[in-house]
Amino acid sequence: MIKAEDLSFPGLYGITPSGWSAERLLAAVEQAMAGGAALIQYRDKPRPEPELAARLVALGRQHGVGVIINDDVELALACGAAGVHLGKDDGDLAQARQRLGAGAVIGVSCYDRIERAREAAAAGASYLAFGSLFDSPTKPAAVRCPPAVLGQARELGLPVVAIGGITAENVTEAVAAGADLVAVISDLFTAPDIRRRAMEYQKAFRRGAEP
Repeated sequence: MIKAEDLSFPGLYGITPSGWSAERLLAAVEQAMAGGAALIQYRDKPRPEPELAARLVALGRQHGVGVIINDDVELALACGAAGVHLGKDDGDLAQARQRLGAGAVIGVSCYDRIERAREAAAAGASYLAFGSLFDSPTKPAAVRCPPAVLGQARELGLPVVAIGGITAENVTEAVAAGADLVAVISDLFTAPDIRRRAMEYQKAFRRGAEP
């Protein structure tokens, strides 16, 4: 299993679209990995497919990219994923850590709430996710998170993930605000060339690191 200490930050955090066939999704994810994606989250509503989850994890091992399972701790454990991402209604972080072990990646959605981020950091989260940073086509009703919150979260000493409406055009704003990773669905997986789009995101982080 790829562990938290093996992961490479900063960078692109690709989140899979729902409802795609297995072969289409695997091909798209492989292109994102080839373009330099740092993490991939398998998210499929209303219910993920265990066999597809296992194939995505195997693909991630080939490319050295961690695959995170959305919501489902038991599926993450069963398929040997790098870890799990938990929203506010997705179970207890401490219990997830106990099930998955000290080396697992456990991310937590903090929305626009710095206090939730502090609690998650104290409970052993691996990264803290904030958003929606911009208007999101995936979750149009999502709470908006002021960019300044990302800067506050960096003081907690964990990687900060920005999510919600992020595109290749506005990613530099997310990076400037303090994002270590940007979580992207639509702008990545609907791109005509997914590999090239992933590379564009990675370049934004390299530009952000320049003096």
